[in-house]
Amino acid sequence: MATFAKVKLSGSTDGRPILVAATSSAGTTIHTGSGTATTYDEIWLYAMNSDSTDRKLTLEWGGTTAPNDLIEITIGAEAGLVLVAPGLLLKGNASTALIVKAFAATTNVITLHGYVNQITA
Repeated sequence: MATFAKVKLSGSTDGRPILVAATSSAGTTIHTGSGTATTYDEIWLYAMNSDSTDRKLTLEWGGTTAPNDLIEITIGAEAGLVLVAPGLLLKGNASTALIVKAFAATTNVITLHGYVNQITA
């Protein structure tokens, strides 16, 4: 029987937002997936842009290979809590855990909020 647990993003301190400091690959670590092959992380991410200019955000979803691993979205100026990852999955990998990272066109203006539904088969 599967079990479910709602957990914070591993890159977050006490569930607080994660400031995207990186401006290129490899980005700021947002979440490190499970190291167990029978665990799935369902990841929900919301972005906020505190800048007065639209900014491009790139998510590196488990790797850095373009275009397969990259998700790009422009976050509007002074926009908040824009859904950028609607429950996308990372499957546990026993050899090397997969990592979600992010970088933005400008440093320290985009923050990511979110959570993980961890599902164990």
